[in-house]
Amino acid sequence: MTSTMKALVYTGTQQTQFRDEPAPEPGSGEALVGIEAVGICGSDMHAWHGHDPRRVPPMILGHEACGTVLEGSSALQFKRGERVVLNPLITCGVCGYCQGGRSNLCPSRELIGMGRPGAFAERIAVPERNLIPVPEGLAPAEAALTEPCATAWHALVLAARACWRPVPECRALVIGGGSVGLLGGLILQAWGARHVLLAETNRLRRRTADAAGLETFDPLADREAKASDSAGGFDLVLDAVGSTATRASAISSVRPGGVIAHVGLQNWAGEFDARTLTLSEITLIGIYTYTDADLRASLTALHDGRLGSLEWIEKRPLAEGAQAFDDLNAGRTAAAKVILTP
Repeated sequence: MTSTMKALVYTGTQQTQFRDEPAPEPGSGEALVGIEAVGICGSDMHAWHGHDPRRVPPMILGHEACGTVLEGSSALQFKRGERVVLNPLITCGVCGYCQGGRSNLCPSRELIGMGRPGAFAERIAVPERNLIPVPEGLAPAEAALTEPCATAWHALVLAARACWRPVPECRALVIGGGSVGLLGGLILQAWGARHVLLAETNRLRRRTADAAGLETFDPLADREAKASDSAGGFDLVLDAVGSTATRASAISSVRPGGVIAHVGLQNWAGEFDARTLTLSEITLIGIYTYTDADLRASLTALHDGRLGSLEWIEKRPLAEGAQAFDDLNAGRTAAAKVILTP
């Protein structure tokens, strides 16, 4: 008789159901992990809106997860009951990208919650090599921030390499106050950036980012005032939204010779000002996820307090996930990250 578990299932455009699903059975080299906390990502919202053809309903979404090891193979490196975070990118491990430390570009990569069942569930089966131990004292909901933190971390590592001057000499603009944007701003401050501003149109999220220690503004209301503070433009811009409007804002806000890290993919198409990019020698870097090193560095930073208290997390039961999606869609929550707990 097949065992079952509770899961939040994406069943169609703006539809989810909390229901019984077949429990996963780990295959060779896989571990069974009991999920303790899982975040709702912007890409989950994108799928929920019906805008991601790669995520086909019915599908268990979710990839920002922390849990405990329940069982695995005889070669399992973790003790049963040990807390872990998941590296959601499942890669081949043998191609040139994987061997060269850029596994996020593996042509055979899969992502949990996309081509295979995700973590909006009580349990998940994942390759054991995709597990990272959680340091003692870090709560599951905080550890679940590792994935979005690693996305911002990876973006800023690449952007910092391209910047003409070191980060402590840079003025930086972050566009978007979701978890990647908020964490990106906190990382920049932790790295000693000269000045960091965060642009966010949602009043509730601005209040959350302000409380986290970032300087925020509404780009629709006081764009000109803040632009005048940037002394001719920003050296580094992190676009954590990725819309036609934010791409235009990034290009108009960055100074000549500056760097734009493009992370978000709210929409995939649209024109941008190639003339300004060219004549001003602006570096535009596309960012896709993270490497294992980014995940581990992010987990360490979250644990040692470099990114603040993390009190801006909002926790909700997985059974109430449908309402969480509705609230995020309507902008009714101030949280930069909603964490669901099975």
